Amino acid sequence: MPLLYTIGKLTVGNAMRLGWRPTVEGLEHVPPTGGAIFAGNHLSVADELFLGAVVPRHLAFWAKAEYFTGTGPRGWLSKSVLTGLGAIPVERSGGRAALAAFDGAIPVLKAGDLVAVYPEGTRSPDGRLYRGRTGAARLALAAGVPVIPVGVIGTDRVQPIGVRVPRLGAGKVTVRFGKPLDFTDRSNDRHSLREITDEIMMEIQKLTGQEYVPRYAPRKGAEPTGATGPGAG
Repeated sequence: MPLLYTIGKLTVGNAMRLGWRPTVEGLEHVPPTGGAIFAGNHLSVADELFLGAVVPRHLAFWAKAEYFTGTGPRGWLSKSVLTGLGAIPVERSGGRAALAAFDGAIPVLKAGDLVAVYPEGTRSPDGRLYRGRTGAARLALAAGVPVIPVGVIGTDRVQPIGVRVPRLGAGKVTVRFGKPLDFTDRSNDRHSLREITDEIMMEIQKLTGQEYVPRYAPRKGAEPTGATGPGAG
């Protein structure tokens, strides 16, 4: 586990656990070793904070490529922190640039690390669960690792869209982990990727109880996150 990530778990992670005392269910489904993809619903920026706080292993998140290329002291600090946390840069412009993040995640997973992906591609604008994009399925097949569905409940009250800091006393947070899903025997054609993605979203929906919307979530007005991952579509 990177040193900076360890420090973050001891400081920010402990603060999240002590301040909000999240309920954690299914932690036994988190493998003690080996690579895996955590695919979860996305209600709030706080999702990543709570997920990182409760998972005992290092978890690599996506981060916008701009955070790695800034100039001046602020740019240097941003790049240093994200690199130290083991974050994976993702280019939001799409095309070949976005695939670079996909290529960067595969060796991370094959080396036995964990990667978090939010298949919806952006935060839910209304608390419902939207159709998943196929990046998580593509990544699982390319790296040969299982997908662990994750359901987070209550973070949209703790830190709604537009609120910069999580709010104490804003409600209960629950993080649920489902059984690992193995897709290694599946093909990577377009139809199979869609089927796999729908299966992942169904498992997430079982964990959260959210209403499912069979269309992609609108991104307008929501801050982009690396959660879209590469290969979205």
